[in-house]
Amino acid sequence: MQGLSPAEWEVLLLSLKVSGVAIAAVLPLAFGLAWMLARWRFPGKVVLDAVVHLPLVLPPVVTGWLLLLTFGTNAPVGRFFADTIGLTFLFRWTGAALAAAVMALPLMVRAMRLSLEAVDRRLESAARTLGAGPWRTFMTVTLPLAMPGILAGLVLGLARSVGEFGATITFASNIPGETQTLPLAIYSALQLPGSELQIARLAGLSVLLSVGALVLSEWLSRRSGHGRGRHVL
Repeated sequence: MQGLSPAEWEVLLLSLKVSGVAIAAVLPLAFGLAWMLARWRFPGKVVLDAVVHLPLVLPPVVTGWLLLLTFGTNAPVGRFFADTIGLTFLFRWTGAALAAAVMALPLMVRAMRLSLEAVDRRLESAARTLGAGPWRTFMTVTLPLAMPGILAGLVLGLARSVGEFGATITFASNIPGETQTLPLAIYSALQLPGSELQIARLAGLSVLLSVGALVLSEWLSRRSGHGRGRHVL
């Protein structure tokens, strides 16, 4: 990290800020969707599952375009946020965070769902037989057993959000100091002659963050004894 310039440090800190906000904001939604898909039976479950995982198969540019249609300045949802709480997304770091959250959501839901499905329901039944209510059973039995998968989903989602490019540049643009995260900074450096060292530094940083997140995610998923043999990816 010693070779990073002030501008590169700004890119790194902005990337971490965008990713952190994205994961914190989408975590409740990701867990709620994972719980529904793992524990509930309802009409349209297959459709919901497909919609949740759609960002994994759609071209990121299409995802960014859909975000633009939904959260743009003149779009109904975007105008609602702007008028009610003064939150705008277009050409702002908040838009980059939104794009990162959307792209990270499927991976987070998948990891959490696998962890919840692996929880032995007999342990929950035993806890209720001993007098524990639904909420206490969830807090003392289900959540601790599923926690490795939840943490793995968080780490994996963080890695995905740090590496997000297509949806971000389409929806929030590539503005230095505002929306220019690591992948966008690498893309900009590629357009400039003589920037090989800068590209190598930023790319190396991205590789380190991604590999570290993947290793940590896999380690967390293996921490759960009931999840032996299951992988997040």
